[in-house]
Amino acid sequence: MDQIKITNLEVFSHHGVYKEENVLGQKFLVSAALYADLSEASGRDDLSKSVDYGKVCHFIKDEMEKYTFKLIETLTEHLARKILINFPVIEKIQLEVKKPWAPILLPLETVSVVMERKWHRVYLSIGSNLGDKENNLNTAIELLKADDLCRVASISSFILTAPVGGVEQDDFLNGALEIKTIRTPEELLKLIQEIENKLKRVRTINWGPRIIDLDILYYDQEVIKTETLTIPHPEIINREFVLKPMCEIAADLNHPIYGKNVYQLYQELLNKKI
Repeated sequence: MDQIKITNLEVFSHHGVYKEENVLGQKFLVSAALYADLSEASGRDDLSKSVDYGKVCHFIKDEMEKYTFKLIETLTEHLARKILINFPVIEKIQLEVKKPWAPILLPLETVSVVMERKWHRVYLSIGSNLGDKENNLNTAIELLKADDLCRVASISSFILTAPVGGVEQDDFLNGALEIKTIRTPEELLKLIQEIENKLKRVRTINWGPRIIDLDILYYDQEVIKTETLTIPHPEIINREFVLKPMCEIAADLNHPIYGKNVYQLYQELLNKKI
């Protein structure tokens, strides 16, 4: 991916643990590598298809002067995420914030924090079998769109499917979503749970009826297993209501464990039913 580099942008602002730093302020140096596809911009000689690094520099300055943070770690995280949100062409950023006047009472050139943040490609399953099912799905999607750290890229058709798990209940309306997000997997899980709570999902019966159900299927090509998260979702290969809508929006997406794409997994599942 192409890069635009900003090196040692000097900004005077008020960040630090000590009160004097917040009141008197000090100099910071900011460097950034902005990753984007610049082929269209270079081919057309068109700034609107590129990243206006002048605007990025002024944006950094304004954000640093607008807020006061104790930690340069927090400042760096804030800047990285805000730049990704406000400059849509940028896919990834490597950001370094230097503090050359760090008050440690020892001679040093600078202290700095370096972070890399990017838009992650994530796939979600979505379902509902209570009330106005289609409205429930659309409301959940709108709540995802309302989050600054998420972009909804693709939405599959909704399909009606029979419930699994042996609990007698109404059929589900299911679909799949492709989103881009700056959130970590744990942060995304928290957002999903907040959306489910807003729609008043009640967890009383395992595999029971749900007004809304959102699950993380894939997060880039990462394999994650913690107490709260397993990615890819362990039931992908067994769920037609997951694989069928996924075929519509990401048929060529490879499973990082099984090494097969969504279409192949779907065909294998159909063959098992013959």
